[in-house]
Amino acid sequence: DTTLRRHLPDPSTLAGCDKAARRLSDAVKEGRTIGIFGDYDVDGGTGSAILTKYLRTLGADVVTHIPDRRREGYGPSIAAFEALTSKGAEILVTVDCGTTAYEPLNWAREKGIDVIVVDHHLPGEAESSAFALINPKNVNDTSGLDYLSAAGVSFLLTVALNRVLRDEGFFAKRDEPALMTMLDLVALGTVCDVVPLTGVNRAFVNQGLRILEKRGNPGLAALSDVARLKGAPSTYHLGFVLGPRINAGGRLGPPGLACELLTAEDPVAAQKIARELDALNAQRRDVERGVLDAATMEAEKRVASGAKVIVVAGESWHEGVVGIVAGRIKDRFGFPAIVLSIGEDGVAKGSGRSIKGVDLGGAVIAAVDQGLLLKGGGHGMAAGMTVPAGGIEAFAAFLDRLLRADIDMAIEAAHLQVDGFVGLGAIDEALSDALALAGPYGAGNPEPMVICPNVTVAMADRVGADHVRAILAGSGGTRVKGIAFRAADSPLGAALMEGEGRPLHLAGRIKDDTWNGRRQVQLQIEDAAVA
Repeated sequence: DTTLRRHLPDPSTLAGCDKAARRLSDAVKEGRTIGIFGDYDVDGGTGSAILTKYLRTLGADVVTHIPDRRREGYGPSIAAFEALTSKGAEILVTVDCGTTAYEPLNWAREKGIDVIVVDHHLPGEAESSAFALINPKNVNDTSGLDYLSAAGVSFLLTVALNRVLRDEGFFAKRDEPALMTMLDLVALGTVCDVVPLTGVNRAFVNQGLRILEKRGNPGLAALSDVARLKGAPSTYHLGFVLGPRINAGGRLGPPGLACELLTAEDPVAAQKIARELDALNAQRRDVERGVLDAATMEAEKRVASGAKVIVVAGESWHEGVVGIVAGRIKDRFGFPAIVLSIGEDGVAKGSGRSIKGVDLGGAVIAAVDQGLLLKGGGHGMAAGMTVPAGGIEAFAAFLDRLLRADIDMAIEAAHLQVDGFVGLGAIDEALSDALALAGPYGAGNPEPMVICPNVTVAMADRVGADHVRAILAGSGGTRVKGIAFRAADSPLGAALMEGEGRPLHLAGRIKDDTWNGRRQVQLQIEDAAVA
């Protein structure tokens, strides 16, 4: 039962949330202009859009600033705060960043500007000078909500603010905003930031997918159209169809484009922005391919030298794709990976991705505290950083020393978790529907992994660039489709394509395959063993 009625926590349990809600309530009633500084990824964009849409519904004047990834880098800066205040902002809110932005926060305090930080990244050792810090990972927070995305924290802040305004009689002569209609944004940020789909996150995504299907947000409706999203949306569509297109704005285009789309009220304007993001996403794929090829060559050298943390850098690699490439490098070699782009000034900016059980964000924050980085932050599985000229090798060596033991332990503990055995004849729509009740699936709530024993591969061939499709045969003449993604050049692909007629035990996930309105259930193959 993943209803919000059952799972929604009291926002007051988040340290700083009530204080922030009261400050924003005063700002709304006094007609103050509110400035929002959001991170350039999907989580930052959706969190910023949630607060912007809600505050504008109340009649508040809101100005936003999404930083340019290449020119400004990650997190708030004094220049960005000055830009917001020059537009009239009298109170500032940072979204999906700001916890460790000590210098700009100190600047704001000296100027008498209240800053509310809405974040979920790991804190540093120093104490924040923000007016209110809402971060479930902060040391003084006892809410137990450290699995929330920034979009989730932003939504809880709107719930708290709505409650304060209601108690103060603000809605006596006006309708309350329909908070539930913004759950499509919460779901998008939650899935794309790969936070665990447990607790209230499951309820956010479950309800958010239903809201998305109603197409009430003009921007998301337009983006669904250009992405040719048909039928009921799923977590796959959030993470791999809509998310990359929204990210494309921050990676290659105008940084505020995604937030502009998500807060758009005019369907015609939304369609124009959506088409631009779709084109930028196509361009992003081309750029990514070139950087990946170069980064892979450097990564092979690092691994050959015995490094356990892969740190690679290249001049003028596009900063908009380094995070994606880091994920690809991590997947290929099985080690945490950091990809850096060295600018003309010699300063490198980059992003990293980790493996399960290795806290990369904590290591990056430790590097900041050691003076090895100009700035950096993140969480367990991902991080961003700015490295001074000539400091890349020292940073790489520090990470390798700090994380080597954890990496060895994580690799030794790695295994394929199997949830049960399923006869091939039981793979049908009824079983797929039953398993769907435990969803939505994602990080922290993975789809069940099953073993289908003694399966014969009746046919297998390569499809697309590097996938393998198969017809699987069981006892009694049962036939089921199978697909192994990105496996054509792997041992798994060889086992399938060269093993026709040989019994195999197959591990995989039971998935729906819908095409032209026709639904079939197939096995998404993850591994194989000779029976």
